[in-house]
Amino acid sequence: MYDAIVIGARCAGASVALLLARKGYRVLMLDRARFPSDIPQGHLIHQEGPSRLKRWGVLDRIEASGCPRIDSVCSDVGGAPPLESSGVALDGLGLGYAPRRKVIDQILIHAAVSAGAELREACTVENLLLDGDRITGVRARDANGHMFIERATVTVGADGRNSRLARIVQAPKYEALPTLTCYAFAYFSGVDYKGLRIYARPNRAIFSFPTNDGLFAVFTTAPIAEAPLMSANLEAHFMATVDLVPSLSERLRAGRREERLYGAADLPNFFRKPYGPGWALVGDAGCHKDPYQALGMHDALRDADYLADALDSALSGREPFEVAMPLYEQRRNESSMRSYQDNLRAAQFMPPPPELVALRAAVRDDPELTRRFFMAYFGVVPRNSFFNPDNLQRIMRTADD
Repeated sequence: MYDAIVIGARCAGASVALLLARKGYRVLMLDRARFPSDIPQGHLIHQEGPSRLKRWGVLDRIEASGCPRIDSVCSDVGGAPPLESSGVALDGLGLGYAPRRKVIDQILIHAAVSAGAELREACTVENLLLDGDRITGVRARDANGHMFIERATVTVGADGRNSRLARIVQAPKYEALPTLTCYAFAYFSGVDYKGLRIYARPNRAIFSFPTNDGLFAVFTTAPIAEAPLMSANLEAHFMATVDLVPSLSERLRAGRREERLYGAADLPNFFRKPYGPGWALVGDAGCHKDPYQALGMHDALRDADYLADALDSALSGREPFEVAMPLYEQRRNESSMRSYQDNLRAAQFMPPPPELVALRAAVRDDPELTRRFFMAYFGVVPRNSFFNPDNLQRIMRTADD
């Protein structure tokens, strides 16, 4: 009998397992993959993600993997003054890291197993065990095709946006919007850009950053209506978007694409109720959003932290499950609803609001103000330390003088 079974051992699931195991709970992780295992999706970690990884004691392993710290940024958003800054870092933490999923997932799994969690790879969960309406465990199949049953006080679905657990328990969705965008992305060698680069053009955007193995990741996005055109010729669509930024295009064409092009066009936006009798959801299973602002990894780590706290309260008996879990949902939603809505607007290629255009113009010629702008924007320091009314009014008054 386990305290928790976690279905899905990647970023969100391994983090929950790590935190619960460190609190002394008996945890089992199940995953269909064998690790290390890569998956083709975005992997930029920013906002509070780096500081959380440092607090958990795994950031040094990410750095040791050859994943560079990102501490410079170029933001060229059509309709607003372009901004560029370096030194976007504090106390050894930059604005972000972008480890490949085969790296970050394996590091978190290793930390969870080292803390006492158990991992079973190449396992497929076939169904859930029920006692009335309460989930009491799983029925699963191992790599050899053998069925097994394991029971737990709580079963956690960390199994992605198409979560099997969420489907079986019929977890309600809310704040939902269908897919807004389609993506194409690739990895290049021989590109000497070091930082995060963001380019926005009408109905297009490009996000690029350094990752493991000396590679430079480039993601392009367009409205979902263009998905058929993109899938018909992925490379042509990708390069046509890159060519909208000649300086970037020149560098990529001088480099070498090291892997095949990837595409993605199944990116719905929703919150799910993340708990019920004997079960919980975390990561993309509980809240999935368009990758436009690269919130997925940050939110997965944050929500794993929140869920581990709630489960600790429930499993220890400090609070009933029926009290701890609604607080988990409330905490998650209060932390993410604003950024979720902002991300939806951005993913619809809406122009930046006039006040942001004016602010970017006001800080553009002041390197220190630009650096502080990015420090707050990317969560290296508290957002309100820069984006508060008094400071913004002072900046705008100075710019008008």
